Amino acid sequence: MTSRSATPTLTRLDGSPVRVLVVDDEQHLTELLSMALRYEGWEVASAGDGAQAVKVARDFQPDAVVLDWMLPDFDGLEVLRRMRADAPEVPVLFLTAKDAVEDRVAGLTAGGDDYVTKPFSLEEVVARVRALMRRTVMVATESSSTVVVGDLTLDEDSHEVRRAGQEVSLTATEFELLRFLMRNPKRVLSKSQILDRVWNYDFGGQANIVELYISYLRKRSTTGTRR
Repeated sequence: MTSRSATPTLTRLDGSPVRVLVVDDEQHLTELLSMALRYEGWEVASAGDGAQAVKVARDFQPDAVVLDWMLPDFDGLEVLRRMRADAPEVPVLFLTAKDAVEDRVAGLTAGGDDYVTKPFSLEEVVARVRALMRRTVMVATESSSTVVVGDLTLDEDSHEVRRAGQEVSLTATEFELLRFLMRNPKRVLSKSQILDRVWNYDFGGQANIVELYISYLRKRSTTGTRR
């Protein structure tokens, strides 16, 4: 197995481990895949059939799914369809039989992002999942100080912010607020959470300062100039 030291660990933007769901009815294969993915520092959940996969995906909210084509109850296409109803953007790597060319074409046509054929190496699966997440999921690497969300780029070391390549000038507080928001792109954050993280204490009746600073950020990201 490839050494983790040679490849930076992927994380969610908030620093928590990325989540991968493995779906296969062959228990020994599921265990091997799960072990290889956990070795990367990722959080892994598993399922042995389609119905369980859909339920686990809804609760676990994975950043990527490794999905066997043939399952006991319904096939991978149906699992993909049901998962995408809840999470339209989750990347899916299909596991297919070696000679199932039609299955591979159908899977990619239906919205699967990649596939590997059985038998396969664990290293190949890990590499393909990593590549999928870097292309389709907002993730960070432990060796990078740069956070990217859409066309917005924030460098945590230099404190530089750019939107579509254009520099955006921010105060220290505005930078900390933007960094917190970019590190939590899919979370609903309360004013108290933002106050605690950015200002480090409770403003009491001045919680509207959050709205004020977010208004400043919106103006800055549009004009790139100071208010």
